[in-house]
Amino acid sequence: MEFRRDVFQAIADPTRRAILGLVALQAMTPGAIAEKFTSSRQTISKHIQILYECELLRQTQKGREIHYQINAPKMKEIADWLEPYKQLWETRFDAIEDLLIEMQSGK
Repeated sequence: MEFRRDVFQAIADPTRRAILGLVALQAMTPGAIAEKFTSSRQTISKHIQILYECELLRQTQKGREIHYQINAPKMKEIADWLEPYKQLWETRFDAIEDLLIEMQSGK
């Protein structure tokens, strides 16, 4: 049985979200990513590995260097899955806002 990490557990970590933000702008080597953090290179490497296992990052080899970049189709897949929940909560928040306005104007 193949072990797969949960995408949502992966993006729950603030460091991993920051890594995704960095590589969304440009492809980066693990060393360049690690330089942006105070954590050890080994720790950042583990975060990168988790993101890669979840297919949130793609890697390309340029000579001896590996570059990581965001996997946009996978990110879109996650965003599409979340969209109905986003709409549900926006509807609920709009209803709460309307109720608060109504209560304030009734005073």
